[in-house]
Amino acid sequence: MSSQGMSSIIMIVALFAIMYFMMIRPENKRKKKAQEMREGLKKGDTITTIGGIIGKVVSVTNDTFVIETSEDRVRMEFAKWALSSVGVQTSEQPEAEKKSKKNEVPEEPVDEIPAETEEK
Repeated sequence: MSSQGMSSIIMIVALFAIMYFMMIRPENKRKKKAQEMREGLKKGDTITTIGGIIGKVVSVTNDTFVIETSEDRVRMEFAKWALSSVGVQTSEQPEAEKKSKKNEVPEEPVDEIPAETEEK
């Protein structure tokens, strides 16, 4: 094999290695973490579903869980894959952005409303 052919093979292997460490491995870690969260679900946990429904877990089976969503004891059953997070998920906005918006000074309200003039 020529040195150029060997160089091409090394570059292809390097490309696959970079792709594995940048894309495939983090995705597998994320899936494993989500699976562990679903398996660790227990009665009494407050959860958020992928649809944004917040409730308290009242029972858990192998494939499903039942939550209570309000004081009226409304119960709903979900497949475990529908679990988004344990705890109340309020928004996707990072904490730093929330704090900077709180410190902004709001615009002062305008007290005068311009009078409308009618042309006759």
